Amino acid sequence: MNAPPIYIVSGGEGISGEQIVRTALAQFESDDIPVIIVPRVRELAQVEAAVQEAGRTHGTIVHTLVDAGLRQALIQRARQENVPALDLMGGLLSHLTHLLGREPLGQPGLYRQIRETYFERIEAIEFTVSHDDGRKPHELDQAEIVLIGVSRVGKTPLSIYLSVQGWKTANVPIVPGVDPPAELFQIDPRRVIGLTIDPDQLVAHRRWRQRRLRAGGGGDYVEPEALKEQVEGALRLFREHGFAILDITDKPIEESAAEVIALITRYFKP
Repeated sequence: MNAPPIYIVSGGEGISGEQIVRTALAQFESDDIPVIIVPRVRELAQVEAAVQEAGRTHGTIVHTLVDAGLRQALIQRARQENVPALDLMGGLLSHLTHLLGREPLGQPGLYRQIRETYFERIEAIEFTVSHDDGRKPHELDQAEIVLIGVSRVGKTPLSIYLSVQGWKTANVPIVPGVDPPAELFQIDPRRVIGLTIDPDQLVAHRRWRQRRLRAGGGGDYVEPEALKEQVEGALRLFREHGFAILDITDKPIEESAAEVIALITRYFKP
Protein backbone atom coordinates (compact mmCIF):
# COMPACT_ATOMS: atom_id res chain seq x y z
CA MET A 1 0.00 0.00 0.00
CA ASN A 2 1.08 3.57 -0.63
CA ALA A 3 2.58 5.47 2.28
CA PRO A 4 0.78 8.58 3.58
CA PRO A 5 1.21 11.51 1.20
CA ILE A 6 3.55 14.45 1.42
CA TYR A 7 1.90 17.82 0.85
CA ILE A 8 3.99 20.63 -0.63
CA VAL A 9 2.39 23.84 0.66
CA SER A 10 3.65 26.90 -1.20
CA GLY A 11 2.76 30.52 -1.81
CA GLY A 12 3.95 30.04 -5.39
CA GLU A 13 3.76 27.00 -7.64
CA GLY A 14 5.54 24.64 -5.25
CA ILE A 15 8.28 23.79 -7.75
CA SER A 16 11.24 24.26 -5.41
CA GLY A 17 9.62 22.30 -2.59
CA GLU A 18 8.68 19.45 -4.89
CA GLN A 19 12.21 19.26 -6.27
CA ILE A 20 13.71 19.00 -2.78
CA VAL A 21 11.20 16.33 -1.70
CA ARG A 22 11.68 14.23 -4.81
CA THR A 23 15.46 14.55 -4.49
CA ALA A 24 15.21 13.21 -0.96
CA LEU A 25 12.84 10.38 -1.98
CA ALA A 26 15.28 9.32 -4.69
CA GLN A 27 17.75 8.44 -1.93
CA PHE A 28 15.30 5.79 -0.77
CA GLU A 29 14.52 4.58 -4.29
CA SER A 30 10.91 5.14 -3.37
CA ASP A 31 8.10 6.07 -5.69
CA ASP A 32 5.22 4.86 -3.53
CA ILE A 33 4.78 8.09 -1.57
CA PRO A 34 2.29 10.47 -3.22
CA VAL A 35 3.57 14.02 -3.50
CA ILE A 36 0.71 16.50 -3.61
CA ILE A 37 1.33 20.17 -4.37
CA VAL A 38 -0.86 22.77 -2.67
CA PRO A 39 0.07 25.91 -4.64
CA ARG A 40 -0.67 29.63 -4.36
CA VAL A 41 -1.52 29.58 -0.64
CA ARG A 42 -2.28 33.18 0.23
CA GLU A 43 -5.08 32.95 2.84
CA LEU A 44 -5.45 31.47 6.31
CA ALA A 45 -8.39 29.40 5.08
CA GLN A 46 -6.06 27.66 2.61
CA VAL A 47 -3.62 26.88 5.43
CA GLU A 48 -6.44 25.44 7.51
CA ALA A 49 -7.67 23.29 4.62
CA ALA A 50 -4.17 21.95 3.90
CA VAL A 51 -3.61 20.98 7.55
CA GLN A 52 -7.00 19.31 7.79
CA GLU A 53 -6.38 17.30 4.64
CA ALA A 54 -2.95 16.23 5.88
CA GLY A 55 -4.46 15.23 9.22
CA ARG A 56 -7.20 13.21 7.54
CA THR A 57 -4.72 11.26 5.42
CA HIS A 58 -1.99 11.01 8.09
CA GLY A 59 0.21 12.95 5.69
CA THR A 60 3.25 15.15 6.13
CA ILE A 61 3.42 18.83 5.21
CA VAL A 62 6.53 20.31 3.65
CA HIS A 63 6.12 24.07 3.27
CA THR A 64 8.02 26.84 1.53
CA LEU A 65 5.90 29.79 2.57
CA VAL A 66 7.69 33.15 2.49
CA ASP A 67 4.81 35.02 4.13
CA ALA A 68 5.80 35.02 7.81
CA GLY A 69 2.21 35.22 9.06
CA LEU A 70 0.99 32.28 6.99
CA ARG A 71 4.09 30.26 7.82
CA GLN A 72 3.61 30.74 11.55
CA ALA A 73 -0.11 29.96 11.29
CA LEU A 74 0.63 26.71 9.48
CA ILE A 75 3.24 25.67 12.04
CA GLN A 76 0.88 26.34 14.93
CA ARG A 77 -2.12 24.64 13.33
CA ALA A 78 -0.07 21.60 12.30
CA ARG A 79 1.22 21.29 15.87
CA GLN A 80 -2.34 21.42 17.21
CA GLU A 81 -3.45 18.67 14.81
CA ASN A 82 -0.31 16.56 15.33
CA VAL A 83 0.56 16.85 11.66
CA PRO A 84 4.30 16.67 10.86
CA ALA A 85 5.28 19.95 9.19
CA LEU A 86 8.76 20.59 7.82
CA ASP A 87 9.70 24.22 7.20
CA LEU A 88 12.09 24.52 4.24
CA MET A 89 12.04 28.31 4.15
CA GLY A 90 11.77 29.79 7.65
CA GLY A 91 15.23 28.91 8.94
CA LEU A 92 16.97 30.16 5.80
CA LEU A 93 14.99 33.40 5.80
CA SER A 94 15.86 33.99 9.47
CA HIS A 95 19.54 33.41 8.76
CA LEU A 96 19.54 35.73 5.74
CA THR A 97 17.71 38.40 7.74
CA HIS A 98 20.52 38.34 10.28
CA LEU A 99 23.23 38.12 7.61
CA LEU A 100 21.90 40.93 5.40
CA GLY A 101 20.47 43.15 8.10
CA ARG A 102 17.06 43.57 6.51
CA GLU A 103 13.69 41.87 6.45
CA PRO A 104 12.58 39.66 3.54
CA LEU A 105 9.90 40.96 1.20
CA GLY A 106 7.59 38.06 1.92
CA GLN A 107 6.29 37.99 -1.64
CA PRO A 108 5.63 34.49 -3.05
CA GLY A 109 6.75 33.66 -6.58
CA LEU A 110 9.54 36.27 -6.80
CA TYR A 111 12.19 33.79 -7.92
CA ARG A 112 9.92 32.47 -10.65
CA GLN A 113 9.20 36.02 -11.79
CA ILE A 114 12.90 36.85 -11.89
CA ARG A 115 13.62 33.72 -13.95
CA GLU A 116 10.78 34.48 -16.33
CA THR A 117 12.06 38.04 -16.79
CA TYR A 118 15.55 36.73 -17.50
CA PHE A 119 14.38 34.31 -20.19
CA GLU A 120 12.09 36.94 -21.71
CA ARG A 121 15.12 39.23 -22.09
CA ILE A 122 17.17 36.49 -23.70
CA GLU A 123 14.31 35.83 -26.12
CA ALA A 124 14.05 39.55 -26.92
CA ILE A 125 17.80 39.80 -27.60
CA GLU A 126 17.75 36.75 -29.87
CA PHE A 127 14.75 38.13 -31.76
CA THR A 128 16.37 41.54 -32.19
CA VAL A 129 19.67 40.18 -33.46
CA SER A 130 17.93 38.00 -36.03
CA HIS A 131 15.73 40.90 -37.20
CA ASP A 132 18.48 43.48 -37.59
CA ASP A 133 18.86 45.58 -40.74
CA GLY A 134 15.63 44.48 -42.40
CA ARG A 135 16.11 40.73 -42.05
CA LYS A 136 13.04 38.46 -41.88
CA PRO A 137 10.51 41.14 -42.87
CA HIS A 138 7.78 38.48 -42.90
CA GLU A 139 8.10 38.37 -39.10
CA LEU A 140 7.76 42.10 -38.46
CA ASP A 141 4.33 41.49 -36.99
CA GLN A 142 6.04 39.63 -34.13
CA ALA A 143 8.06 42.69 -33.10
CA GLU A 144 6.96 44.87 -30.23
CA ILE A 145 8.94 47.78 -31.66
CA VAL A 146 10.06 48.46 -35.23
CA LEU A 147 12.68 51.15 -35.81
CA ILE A 148 13.16 52.58 -39.28
CA GLY A 149 15.57 55.16 -40.64
CA VAL A 150 18.39 55.87 -43.04
CA SER A 151 21.77 54.21 -42.80
CA ARG A 152 23.88 55.15 -39.74
CA VAL A 153 21.01 56.84 -37.93
CA GLY A 154 21.58 54.47 -35.00
CA LYS A 155 18.95 51.78 -35.50
CA THR A 156 21.05 48.76 -34.53
CA PRO A 157 22.57 49.99 -31.24
CA LEU A 158 19.21 51.36 -30.13
CA SER A 159 17.51 48.09 -31.06
CA ILE A 160 20.01 46.06 -29.04
CA TYR A 161 19.67 48.39 -26.05
CA LEU A 162 15.88 48.03 -26.15
CA SER A 163 16.16 44.25 -26.40
CA VAL A 164 18.26 44.16 -23.23
CA GLN A 165 15.34 45.94 -21.57
CA GLY A 166 13.13 43.05 -22.74
CA TRP A 167 11.62 44.52 -25.92
CA LYS A 168 11.51 42.47 -29.12
CA THR A 169 12.81 45.03 -31.59
CA ALA A 170 13.26 44.88 -35.36
CA ASN A 171 14.80 47.55 -37.51
CA VAL A 172 14.37 48.34 -41.17
CA PRO A 173 16.72 50.53 -43.23
CA ILE A 174 15.49 53.18 -45.63
CA VAL A 175 17.66 52.89 -48.73
CA PRO A 176 17.46 55.43 -51.58
CA GLY A 177 15.83 53.88 -54.63
CA VAL A 178 14.69 50.77 -52.73
CA ASP A 179 11.13 50.33 -51.51
CA PRO A 180 10.76 49.27 -47.87
CA PRO A 181 9.29 45.78 -47.40
CA ALA A 182 5.53 45.64 -47.87
CA GLU A 183 5.18 44.03 -44.42
CA LEU A 184 6.25 47.31 -42.82
CA PHE A 185 2.99 48.91 -43.90
CA GLN A 186 0.84 45.96 -42.85
CA ILE A 187 1.64 46.02 -39.13
CA ASP A 188 0.16 48.38 -36.54
CA PRO A 189 1.77 51.76 -37.36
CA ARG A 190 1.84 52.64 -33.67
CA ARG A 191 4.62 50.08 -33.23
CA VAL A 192 6.78 51.74 -35.88
CA ILE A 193 9.09 54.58 -34.88
CA GLY A 194 10.99 56.60 -37.46
CA LEU A 195 14.43 57.77 -36.40
CA THR A 196 15.72 61.05 -37.74
CA ILE A 197 18.92 63.00 -37.19
CA ASP A 198 20.52 66.30 -38.11
CA PRO A 199 22.11 65.83 -41.57
CA ASP A 200 25.43 67.30 -40.45
CA GLN A 201 25.67 64.75 -37.64
CA LEU A 202 24.74 62.00 -40.08
CA VAL A 203 27.59 63.09 -42.35
CA ALA A 204 29.98 62.83 -39.40
CA HIS A 205 28.72 59.34 -38.53
CA ARG A 206 29.14 58.06 -42.05
CA ARG A 207 32.58 59.58 -42.51
CA TRP A 208 33.68 57.99 -39.25
CA ARG A 209 32.43 54.64 -40.52
CA GLN A 210 34.31 55.09 -43.79
CA ARG A 211 37.52 55.79 -41.93
CA ARG A 212 36.98 52.82 -39.66
CA LEU A 213 36.42 50.50 -42.61
CA ARG A 214 39.15 52.23 -44.60
CA ALA A 215 36.75 52.57 -47.49
CA GLY A 216 37.65 54.90 -50.32
CA GLY A 217 35.45 57.24 -52.33
CA GLY A 218 32.40 58.92 -50.97
CA GLY A 219 29.60 59.75 -53.37
CA ASP A 220 26.08 60.10 -52.04
CA TYR A 221 26.98 58.11 -48.92
CA VAL A 222 28.71 61.13 -47.38
CA GLU A 223 27.70 63.99 -49.67
CA PRO A 224 25.91 66.57 -47.46
CA GLU A 225 23.19 67.51 -49.95
CA ALA A 226 22.42 63.87 -50.71
CA LEU A 227 22.18 63.07 -47.01
CA LYS A 228 19.89 66.03 -46.41
CA GLU A 229 17.58 64.73 -49.12
CA GLN A 230 17.66 61.22 -47.62
CA VAL A 231 16.69 62.56 -44.19
CA GLU A 232 13.89 64.67 -45.66
CA GLY A 233 12.66 61.73 -47.76
CA ALA A 234 12.54 59.54 -44.67
CA LEU A 235 10.55 62.18 -42.80
CA ARG A 236 8.04 62.31 -45.65
CA LEU A 237 7.66 58.54 -45.45
CA PHE A 238 7.13 58.64 -41.67
CA ARG A 239 4.44 61.31 -41.96
CA GLU A 240 2.72 59.64 -44.89
CA HIS A 241 2.20 56.43 -42.93
CA GLY A 242 1.56 57.98 -39.52
CA PHE A 243 4.72 56.69 -37.86
CA ALA A 244 5.98 58.35 -34.70
CA ILE A 245 9.16 60.37 -35.26
CA LEU A 246 12.08 60.46 -32.86
CA ASP A 247 14.97 62.87 -33.37
CA ILE A 248 18.08 61.24 -31.93
CA THR A 249 20.45 64.14 -32.67
CA ASP A 250 22.96 64.55 -29.82
CA LYS A 251 20.99 62.16 -27.58
CA PRO A 252 22.57 59.41 -25.52
CA ILE A 253 21.17 55.98 -26.29
CA GLU A 254 19.57 55.74 -22.83
CA GLU A 255 17.49 58.86 -23.48
CA SER A 256 16.44 57.70 -26.94
CA ALA A 257 15.43 54.30 -25.56
CA ALA A 258 13.38 55.91 -22.79
CA GLU A 259 11.51 57.99 -25.36
CA VAL A 260 10.85 54.94 -27.54
CA ILE A 261 9.48 52.98 -24.59
CA ALA A 262 7.33 55.93 -23.56
CA LEU A 263 5.85 56.14 -27.06
CA ILE A 264 5.12 52.42 -27.19
CA THR A 265 3.66 52.11 -23.70
CA ARG A 266 1.42 55.08 -24.38
CA TYR A 267 -0.43 52.90 -26.87
CA PHE A 268 0.30 49.43 -25.54
CA LYS A 269 0.36 49.42 -21.76
CA PRO A 270 2.17 46.31 -20.46
